[in-house]
Amino acid sequence: MAKQETVTAGAEDLLAEALSWRGQGHKVALATVVSTWGSSPRPVGSQLIVDDQLRLQGSVSGGCIEGAVVHEAQAIMGGAAAKLLEFGVSDEQAWEVGLACGGTIQVFVEVVE
Repeated sequence: MAKQETVTAGAEDLLAEALSWRGQGHKVALATVVSTWGSSPRPVGSQLIVDDQLRLQGSVSGGCIEGAVVHEAQAIMGGAAAKLLEFGVSDEQAWEVGLACGGTIQVFVEVVE
């Protein structure tokens, strides 16, 4: 199993910004990388905040994964339950898209209250 690196720098600033957005009357969702295996663009603990105006700050991956996370965040801000998302790519698919190896990333998305 791959070593998991944890990110904490900047997390307090990101949460402060989320609370600021809430204080301005916006709905806000928080996405957090909770586990990774193999190749992963962002380490465990990486976070992304999204508000109801689609302002984004932070990152959980980039690319299509981040778009899917933002989509789920919108649903959660709209009243859906918090959700654990899992994204993965097989070694075979990874080579097809030019990556060195496959991997899996789990992202927990919840509303900020």
